[in-house]
Amino acid sequence: MEQNKTHYRPRVKFTKKMKKEYTILCPMMAPIHASIILPVFAKEGLNVKIIESGGAEAIEKGLKYVHNDLCYPGVLVTGQMINAVESGKYDPDKIAMVITQSGGGCRDSNYINLMRKSMERAGYSQIPFISANIWGMELNSGIDISIRGYRMLLSALMYGDMMMIAANQVRPYEVNKGDADRMMQKWTAYFGERYTKGKGYSHKEIKKNIRTMLQEFADIEVKKVPKVKVAVVGELYLKYSEPANNGLEQFLRGQDCETYFPSVLGFGIYKTNGALEDLRLYGGKPMKRLILEIAMKYMFHMENMMISIMEEFDCFVAPERVEVLKKRAEGIINTGNSMGEGWYIAAEMMEFVAHGYENVICVQPFGCLPCHVSVKGMLNKIRRIEPKLNAVDIEYDPGATKVNQENRIKLMLSVARENMKKE
Repeated sequence: MEQNKTHYRPRVKFTKKMKKEYTILCPMMAPIHASIILPVFAKEGLNVKIIESGGAEAIEKGLKYVHNDLCYPGVLVTGQMINAVESGKYDPDKIAMVITQSGGGCRDSNYINLMRKSMERAGYSQIPFISANIWGMELNSGIDISIRGYRMLLSALMYGDMMMIAANQVRPYEVNKGDADRMMQKWTAYFGERYTKGKGYSHKEIKKNIRTMLQEFADIEVKKVPKVKVAVVGELYLKYSEPANNGLEQFLRGQDCETYFPSVLGFGIYKTNGALEDLRLYGGKPMKRLILEIAMKYMFHMENMMISIMEEFDCFVAPERVEVLKKRAEGIINTGNSMGEGWYIAAEMMEFVAHGYENVICVQPFGCLPCHVSVKGMLNKIRRIEPKLNAVDIEYDPGATKVNQENRIKLMLSVARENMKKE
């Protein structure tokens, strides 16, 4: 009797030949950083474009091809990708998709396979998916970024962090509206020009560029008046993606708040540190551990250089170093917990309260167990340690309405304004 056989379709790999001809599409996240990073990929011979679509149309398309119990970022990103393919802007036979793959317990580890299946059901099985990860999973011959390229990418994250943090601390108080945004446009163009020439990433240039850029932001004319200060923590994609968080940053600006979005580089260091911690706790290949230890030392050095320069300016609140954040988490949550955002969210909340950002919005996908443990499981404990904390956790999923999310945030802001009056 003949047995039923399951047909396995091997993944389509991104080859060196494709590198010359294909456009790589990436979902929108951290627009400031993305605008600086794109010229780096171009210098490395990769034609990367950002998918900016979002909203109800992308969610509807995602739900058509993905089960609704997948967490919100997976549904939204899948919808964005299929929308981009069907938009007519690109040749479906000449595009590839790139998506992060975190490894560990987050469902993000499996998104890439689910998205392949969704694209196959939509009739586009020929499209290769590229995994961006630190674990060495799913290697592709067409992705051969040089050491110079990696150094450029790291410097781009540093520039993006400094620009984002400085602009958010200047914009609410600027006398001439638009000064901070014009300064961002100027420096984004400058970095793109430097990367196109293969420059901008040496230690000397990074120090000079960050110091000069921060000085120009500090020189913007401002009028300091009391404003509610709000920090945003939570799941990585929801924090930095405007389509995913329903324009949270713009909404907070409309509420006349000063916002603080954490360092993207800091999260990258946290994830690398988590991978190294797993090797220390559970064992692994000695060579992999050695490579991660070298990478950590270099990233810690670069992070310290970046933050030290910002600390020279009294007008800016600099982010804390990941090593300092890790100490803040001790006694609240085990620092061996690297599931999803692990100990990082609790440490960030402690950091922001200490620096005057007592009002915290925690964004998380509905049904994301790591985030639920890291946020809801930690909130009461942190409140006992820091009674000033005024936090609200906002869940995002295909069925959640923007109105309900914003009303909950407005309630938190009303408490914040009352507290500000008392002080």
